[in-house]
Amino acid sequence: MYQQMIFVNLATDDVEASKRFFTALGYPINPQFSTDDCACVVISDTIVAMLLSKQRYADFTKKEIADSTKTSETLICLSAESRASVDELVDKAIAAGGTAAGETQDQGFMYGRAFDDLDGHTWEVMRMDPAAVQG
Repeated sequence: MYQQMIFVNLATDDVEASKRFFTALGYPINPQFSTDDCACVVISDTIVAMLLSKQRYADFTKKEIADSTKTSETLICLSAESRASVDELVDKAIAAGGTAAGETQDQGFMYGRAFDDLDGHTWEVMRMDPAAVQG
């Protein structure tokens, strides 16, 4: 069965620093699709973050590139296996130079935290109890 993938393309000021940041979170870089202008970060079998230098990113759009430290252009949300997994990933991000974003969300059945990466892109990490969403 075909599994659709998502490729999240994000502009970065420093491809090498972004590679170090995401590998510190435990995500591998796929060298086959990485260059000096782009890092291919493998989040899962179906999710890939393409971190593009602003010059390379501009090749794909005629729009102005947002300054993600001042403007929210997207919110990326990753699921997590457990509350501990949420905390582990966000804590790794902060230790690697990211910053905490927003307040911890704890609604009992759903738990989440967020961080901004080195370029200000917001990544939410959420754990939701599947039993809570079953009808």
